[in-house]
Parts: sequence; structure tokens; C-alpha cells
Amino acid sequence: MTEPTSPSHLFYDTQSSRPRIERAEGIYIWDKSGKKYIDGSSGPMSSNLGHGNQYVLDAMRKQMDSATFAYRLHFENDATENLASRLAANFPEGMNKVFFVSGGSEAVESALKLARQWATATGQESRYKVISRYPSYHGSTLGALGVTGMSLMTDPFLPMLRQMPKIAAPTCYLDQDSLSHEERGLRYANLLEQQILAEGPETCLAFIMEPVGGASTGALVAPDSYYTRIREICDTHGILLILDEVMTGAGRTGRFTAAQHWRLKSDITVLSKGLGSGYVPLGAMIADDRVVEPVLADGGFIHGHTYAGNPLACAAGLAVLDELENRQLIGNAEIIGRVLKTRLQGVMDKYDFIGDVRGLGLLQAFELVADRKTMAPLPVELNAHEKLVEIAYELGLIIYSRRTRGGRIGDHFMVCPPLITSEDQITEIIDLLDQSLMTFARQANLG
Repeated sequence: MTEPTSPSHLFYDTQSSRPRIERAEGIYIWDKSGKKYIDGSSGPMSSNLGHGNQYVLDAMRKQMDSATFAYRLHFENDATENLASRLAANFPEGMNKVFFVSGGSEAVESALKLARQWATATGQESRYKVISRYPSYHGSTLGALGVTGMSLMTDPFLPMLRQMPKIAAPTCYLDQDSLSHEERGLRYANLLEQQILAEGPETCLAFIMEPVGGASTGALVAPDSYYTRIREICDTHGILLILDEVMTGAGRTGRFTAAQHWRLKSDITVLSKGLGSGYVPLGAMIADDRVVEPVLADGGFIHGHTYAGNPLACAAGLAVLDELENRQLIGNAEIIGRVLKTRLQGVMDKYDFIGDVRGLGLLQAFELVADRKTMAPLPVELNAHEKLVEIAYELGLIIYSRRTRGGRIGDHFMVCPPLITSEDQITEIIDLLDQSLMTFARQANLG
């Protein structure tokens, strides 16, 4: 591993270091020693177009020649207006209002604050509780942590934040019962109504969830019955449905939003990661007219960021949408995603300690277990979620891992290459993953 020539002044979440990047192209990255890596996770599931896309870079250069910054209270700009229109066109009728931000945590914070202002603007001041799921992850800011269900990330900050009510995420693959898959979906969805009634419906403001799980649950997909029932419950009790599509949006699951797989309409949706596709910090909140208009009529949205609607970022976002459409990359995510899932299931057949493969499109994951029948997790002290990632990294494959069950136990790994990935490149990924698993099994004495 290449070491920095002098001590770094940077600090992030760990003390470990990584090689310095030299260049990146397509799904590949090279460090300064010349070593080649496959970006098998699109960074943190962000680089949907891959690296070095010239169309996006050219669009950014063109915008640089015009204006790189225009503060929203001083000027409108074409890039931001055009991107808002393009985004709204990808959402159901009524979802016409767009608010730009710089990332996923900002988008979630914006959604929580908009929901609360909607309640106060419509005479529902008693509504403030935002129910979410456990496990879940919705961002690193204090408001977003309040709806995050991952004790490892929230516990240090509990005195500083307001924890919101949680219901169990629909982890049907762990259930040991006689219910059908769809019956399990309804059982998990009905937990929302039970929680609303326990809290007092008049105090409940919204329910936030990822349509397909991200890092907290590893590409978790609920039964079809879950989604319809969740919408029904929200409507019955007059609460807003907020969909966190920070990871799933902009085509990753084979639709522009994951909600489109179930024709699920939100009241507020948040996007980020794939929208900027790693080229710029960019996110968006898309909301229904019925939510936004009362807020604007009541004096306006009490919220904002300096770089909201930045013209350079939005020019890049427009180019990303062009590439998704012109190169039919969302369709490719669906097709190649099926190939990837089939190949991962083939790997699962080879290794008894893989207990589940799940996901949609190019958002796929597999989970390691001690016993496939009981789905008992591997021993925590084995530290599998870090060891396998490191083994793969040394072989030149980048994958993404998290503790599966609340952040403290269990091990899942996400394989989510860019939407430009070909079938031959899936073979490259699977070959390296197979080598990594074989090495891990030997080191962990898993047979």
C-alpha cells in the first residue's frame, strides 16, 4: 500500500490510510503506484455514471464559462430551473416542487423541516413525530440522526438529539414462521399503524423509509404488499410519507426512483448520490404541491443553504440526466442487475456462510451468517464485514460493508457497480469476489 510522503492534516472516521488516487475512468480507478481497482460499489453507491464521463465534464466546463455561483435570493439561473423541471417530470402528478441541496443529509433535514412547517401552516401544530425504521440510516446531521435507527451511530449523540419512534424494518429473510412472503409484508407494514396509535395519531407527522434499503439493511426489498399498505396507513391517519431515495434514486434500481417499482407515491422524496453521480455535491427534495403551497402561503420555507441551486452543480445534474436517458443506463441497471444477482446467487451456492442475496437493479448485497438455516450471524469478534472488504481491496475490488443488524452485529456487503457496467465486467467483479471469499474462508476457518 502506498504511504503518504508526509503526515496528513486530514482526519475522517478512522486512522487508517489508503493509497493516493492517480486517475479514474469508467468503472476503474488507478492509484499512484499504478495498481488498478474495480469500483464495485460506485464509491458509496454514488458514481452511477462511472468516472471521467466527458459529456458531464464538458457541461460543467460550459457552465464555468457562464457562472459558477448565483445566490438564490439574488438571481435565478437556467441550469437550476431546467434541472427542477426535468426532475419533476420523473415524478407522479402533483410532485412539482423541487428544493436543491448539496447532499443526502441536507436533503433529509430539508424534508423533516418541510413536513413540520406543513403541519404548522395547516393548523396541525400537535404533529411532530416522524416515525422511521430500525435498522435504518438517513444521514449524519442531528435531525437526520433522530430518525436513524443505528445505535452505533446515534448513541454518542443521544443527549444532543431528539430520538423519534421506530418500527422494525421488514427483514422477512430472517423470519422463522409459517407466514407467506406477502403476509409477512403486511405484518411489518401494520407495525406502522400500531406505532401511530400508540403515539397518538394527532402527534404523528410523517413516516420516512428507504423503498430499497441502503447501507443499514443491505439492499433490503420488502414484499410487494408492504408498499401499498404503508401508503394506506399514511393516508388513513393523515401523515406524510417521506421516501429516502438518496441511494436508490437516479436509476440505480432499474427505475428512476425505486418507488416506481410499486407505483408508490410519496408526499416528499429526497435524492442525492446518483443525481450528482460523484461529479458534484448535489441533492434534491421533491415535494407535492399540497405540502409546499401552504408553507409558502404561510410566510415561506424557513430553511436554506448557501449552495442550494448552485448553477455549476445543477448543470452537472442535467448532464447526468441526459446520460441516463440517452445511453439508456436505467434499463442497463435493470438488465445487468439481474445478471449480477444471478451470479451472486451462484457464489452463494459455493459458500455455506452466505445466508442471503438481495437487491434490485445494481443495488445488490449478500449477507454472511454462521448458520444458513437459523440465519445466526457470524461471531462479532471475527470482524467479517471489515476483513472481507480489506481482502477484496488488496485484490483490486472495492465493495462496501456494514454491520447488518443495528450496526453492531451481522455482516453484509454491497456490490453496486456503476450503471455503465457490462456483463463482461460483472464477470471480472465476480471472479475477484470469489477469490476474496475463498481467502476469507481460509483465514476464518469457515471450511
